Amino acid sequence: MPSAFQFQCHFVLIFLAASKGETRYLEVRDAGEDEPFLLLSEDLKRELSAGQIYRRSLRCIDMLSIEGQFTFTAEQPQLHCATFFIGEPEELITIDYDFVNIDCQGGDFLKVFDGWILKGEKFPSSLDHPLPTSQRYVDFCESGNIQRSIRSSQNVAMIFFRIHQPGNGFTVTVKKNANLLPCNVISQTPSGRFTMVIPHQHRNCSFSIIYPVVIKISDLILGHLNGLFLKKPSAGCAGVGDFVELLGGTGLDPSKMFPLADLCHSFHGSAQMKIGCDNTVLRMVSSGKHINRVTFEYHQLDLQETENRKENSIEEFCFPSI
Repeated sequence: MPSAFQFQCHFVLIFLAASKGETRYLEVRDAGEDEPFLLLSEDLKRELSAGQIYRRSLRCIDMLSIEGQFTFTAEQPQLHCATFFIGEPEELITIDYDFVNIDCQGGDFLKVFDGWILKGEKFPSSLDHPLPTSQRYVDFCESGNIQRSIRSSQNVAMIFFRIHQPGNGFTVTVKKNANLLPCNVISQTPSGRFTMVIPHQHRNCSFSIIYPVVIKISDLILGHLNGLFLKKPSAGCAGVGDFVELLGGTGLDPSKMFPLADLCHSFHGSAQMKIGCDNTVLRMVSSGKHINRVTFEYHQLDLQETENRKENSIEEFCFPSI
């Protein structure tokens, strides 16, 4: 059976597909009553003339991949609501409060989170984000008019809110800004190609693909010699300041995922791996001493590929039962 995480994350990506006219309807059958990922639909993405602002109402659970102005008005008490924002890998997201009418003293709240949270797990993880977790939240009820514009550190952000009184709500404007050196990314699609560069910076960057995938690394520059090492209990890249690791798991947080392979040295060529996890992450760890760069491409792992497990596949982990 697919995991609840897989249902929820695939809701996000199917929702994106819906906005592009590829699907109109999604039902999540095993979501808990306290997680309203139940019945979602999306109108087709409208074509806008130059300068026209896209406007629409928000649902209690919603997904946005387009700029515009969005309004939520409670028709009944709404206690568990969230809106997920996602851009292209090279984009940051800015959320501006245009109008807010909530009762903070009565238990309402409206918070922006720099990243995504699902099932209590965060992306980017606390190890990979430039800010401590406490500073990734912006609570309107605490900041008020002081901070009415919030910009994300990566291509995803979210708001979550609780509104008790019918008629109350808020309006936000969502904009996207260029990010010249994208670090932490959630892919909107199950296939693509990406180059991650960390130029003399002591930081960690993760690229998350919420699908089982075939991932092929075609170029890796770490300032070392050639080498690819499958992860073993006593092996790997321990003690190496700059490396790339492949992770797999059933949650959102890379720090809680299973390490599948380490790449400790530069190479030019092709290193391919099939990973049958709900979530696959390529993570680069950088000491700041080098300009590190990795180029990779990926596509969704189909049923036939999971049956034909060949060299450089992970046999014992993350392949769904057929």
